[in-house]
Amino acid sequence: MFLTVETRHLPALASDGGQLPSLTAMRWAAAFVVFVYHVRNFGYFGGESARIADWAFGAGATGVSFFFILSGFVLAWSARPGEPAWVFWRRRIARIYPLHLVTAAIALALGLTLVPRLRPSGAAETISNLLLVSAWNPRWWQALNPVSWSLTCEAFFYASFPALYAILLRVGRRSLAALTAICISTVILLPWANTRFSLGWTLYSFPLARLPEFMLGVAIARLVQVGAWRGPGSEAAIALTLIGYFLAHQLPGSGSYAAFTVIGLACLIPAAALNDLHGTRSLWRRRWLIRLGEWSFAFYMIHILVMRTIEQLIGPRPELGTVPALALTTIVFTVSLSLAWALYRWVECPGRH
Repeated sequence: MFLTVETRHLPALASDGGQLPSLTAMRWAAAFVVFVYHVRNFGYFGGESARIADWAFGAGATGVSFFFILSGFVLAWSARPGEPAWVFWRRRIARIYPLHLVTAAIALALGLTLVPRLRPSGAAETISNLLLVSAWNPRWWQALNPVSWSLTCEAFFYASFPALYAILLRVGRRSLAALTAICISTVILLPWANTRFSLGWTLYSFPLARLPEFMLGVAIARLVQVGAWRGPGSEAAIALTLIGYFLAHQLPGSGSYAAFTVIGLACLIPAAALNDLHGTRSLWRRRWLIRLGEWSFAFYMIHILVMRTIEQLIGPRPELGTVPALALTTIVFTVSLSLAWALYRWVECPGRH
C-alpha cells in the first residue's frame, strides 16, 4: 500500500533517473486525509466547527481508495518480469510485516492495559489479525490495530499480483483499456448492486470487494508503460478528484468510500507519474512532502492508536470549541508524526533490509 516508486520498464525521461517522487508525496496527502477523517469521527470539534469539519473531512475514507489504486500502479510499475512469485512475496512481507507486527503488539498492550476497547475478543481474532486475514470475517475487520484491515486487503492483492501481472504483460492496449473501464465501472456499480439487490455484502473492508481498485492501478500502470495512457493532465485530474471527494460527502451512501473518487484518482496517479517522467514542474516534488510521504505508512498505522489512547484520557467525543479542538488535533498529530518517524527509522527501514 505504501511503496517507494521506481521505473523499470520505461526509459528514464526525467532528470532524476526515472524516479516518481510525486507519488511518494501524494501518499502523505492521502494519509493526512484519513487522519482528519478520524479527527472528525472522534468528535474533537463541536458546534459550527463540527459542521465545517464534517463538510471538509467527511469523505476522508476515500484516502484508502487512493492507497489501493496506487498500490496496484506501483507494483506493476516496479515489477521485475521473470521474478519468481516467492521472491516478490518475500519482498512485500519485508515491506509491511515488521511494522504491522510492532503496531499490533502496541495495540494488544494498550488493549490489555489502558485502552480496553482495543482488546481482541480472543486468540482466534488476534491470530487472524497477525496473519492478515481478519478482514475476511466482518466481525473482526478492526481487530487489534483498527486500520490494519487495509493490510489484510493488501495481503490479498499481493497474493494475486504475480498471476495478474503475468496475464497483463501479454495483453494488448485495447484489452488494458477495457480492463480499466471494467474496474472503474465495478467500483461505481458494486455498491449500487449491493443495495439494490439486498446482497448484504460488507464492501468497505472486504478484500475481494476492494480488488477492482487494485486491479485498476495495475491496468493503468501498464497503459502508461506501453505509451497508451490518454488521460487528462494534473490540474484536470486534481479537479476531478476534488469534485468526487465533495460529492462523496454531499451524496453519502454505500459507495462514498470509493465510487465518487475512482475516476479522478485513476487520472491523478498516472498524470503525476508522467509529470515526473517528463520533468514537468509539480507541487508534489517538494522535499518535505516526499519525506512525509516516506513516513506515511508508519503515520497511518500509529495514528488511530494515539487517538484511542488520548480518548481514554479526555473521554469520547469531547466536541470542543474551535481553538481547543485545533489544539487537541495538533497534539494528536504531533505525537503521531513523531512516533511515525521513530517507527520508520527503527522498524520499517531495517525491516526492508
